[in-house]
Amino acid sequence: MKAVLFCRVSSREQEEVGYSLPSQQKLLTEYALKKEFSIARAFLVSESASGKKQRQAFNEMLAFIKKHNLKIIICEKTDRFTRNLKDAVALYDWLDEDEERQLHLVKDNLILHKNSRSQEKLNLDFRIVFSKNYIDNLSEEVKKGQKEKLEQGWLPSKPKLGYKSLEVNGRIIHIIDEAKAPFVRKAFEIYASGTYSLRRLTAYFYEQGFRTNLNTKIVVSRLHALLSDPCYIGINVWNNKQYPAKHEPLISKELFQRTQARLKSKTTAKYQKHYFFFRGLIRCGECGGTITWERQKGIVYGHCTKYRPCFQKKWVKEVDLENNILFSLELLQIRNKRIQDWIQKALKESSNDVQVFQEQVIKELHDKFQAINKRLSNLYDDKVDGVITLEFYNQKKAEYVKEQVEIGETVEKYNKAGVKYRELGLRFYEVSQQAKNIYLKKSPDKKRLLLAMIFQKLTVKNTVLEYEYTTAFKILAKLIHLTNESSKVDENKENYNSTFEPEEKVVKSTRLSNFGLLCSDVQGHQDSNLEKQFWRLP
Repeated sequence: MKAVLFCRVSSREQEEVGYSLPSQQKLLTEYALKKEFSIARAFLVSESASGKKQRQAFNEMLAFIKKHNLKIIICEKTDRFTRNLKDAVALYDWLDEDEERQLHLVKDNLILHKNSRSQEKLNLDFRIVFSKNYIDNLSEEVKKGQKEKLEQGWLPSKPKLGYKSLEVNGRIIHIIDEAKAPFVRKAFEIYASGTYSLRRLTAYFYEQGFRTNLNTKIVVSRLHALLSDPCYIGINVWNNKQYPAKHEPLISKELFQRTQARLKSKTTAKYQKHYFFFRGLIRCGECGGTITWERQKGIVYGHCTKYRPCFQKKWVKEVDLENNILFSLELLQIRNKRIQDWIQKALKESSNDVQVFQEQVIKELHDKFQAINKRLSNLYDDKVDGVITLEFYNQKKAEYVKEQVEIGETVEKYNKAGVKYRELGLRFYEVSQQAKNIYLKKSPDKKRLLLAMIFQKLTVKNTVLEYEYTTAFKILAKLIHLTNESSKVDENKENYNSTFEPEEKVVKSTRLSNFGLLCSDVQGHQDSNLEKQFWRLP
């Protein structure tokens, strides 16, 4: 008579203490030979299989024996066969259909069939119930331990990419992996810039020698999950619930938010086989449609896709557009030495104004923080005196602590903003005065980033490039046009063609600190992020 063997281990520990699949299969094979059964097939369920996979294997085994009309199932013992009441019901239904069908549980010394005594069936039922209770209790204890570890600020799982495990005082914590953390940081910075698609970014990191914790290439879906994980800003997520983490963050919250915005954006760079520099940067000046690019006899041409009604028929050469852009970048250069000195002085005065304002705000926040400390002290006294309940104390304490954390984050933002403001003003001035030289020296990706920082809109109509500066550079361009005109430095100023018009009336007396408005526009506009990325991109 033919039989099937069913072997299963459900944990790595069972593998190590002698319950491995080969040892089970050997035991059951010897039993089958002793009983003069021939083995039709052995079903092996490894420890790596989930509960769903294990049940799927059980159902597959039942389907196999029904299809081939087999009568004998041999298993080591009850908890190796099933710990599920649904499986027990399916087993009894199978046994009741044929008197010759049998279940052999070798170590339990139990053979079950349709006409088994009620005591034998009760024995099996008890074993299944106790096995199920063991699993339920084990699951409960595991979840309890996971929750406790999460509340302590640590993730109860393998470390995320960019971190590694370290045992401290008998407890496993996660620290930064200096070998892989720089790649993770760079992944956020590069993707947030908008110049790389996910697929192109995975290829770039593979070329740089970056591998996952399993020493494999990071795939697109894995990279997307990595860029979406708040673990890298100090927040653990478990079962869709967030917990404050104690491990050191890899990136800033600002960078993480910019990355999330880019992931959700419909204008994120897409992977294409052929790379064209102006792809996605320039639109048709008539219909507003996309300019598409193609190579003909070694020359790159651009033309309107004409998805919308459009009468543009001429194609424009990429090299001609680039020459026009270089001319527009050159127009940002201040040629009047007196105005250069004026702007540099204005930057310094504006920085001083910002510092005074910043110190005042931080002082107010510090006073508010001390006031909350006093409230916490009074709250504790009320709890000790029995004036308030423990529940009310915990509730109010959580509210006050949350306020203090928010105040601390605000102070940190103001401190960083002050530094960024001063750096941004100087960099903005440097970029404006050296835009053409910077453009000529940078890689294609950085060139695109520079154009996105300087130009809000680039269009082509009748092969003529029309452009509009971003807010900060638009203000600067107006100032430069007027000052260069007054100094008679540029004799070809009548060729200056842009999408904005200079003011008709010129204010003769202007406070130097008003230049701070220009810096404010840079700081408050999205271009400040682009500028930051431009300086940091590899």
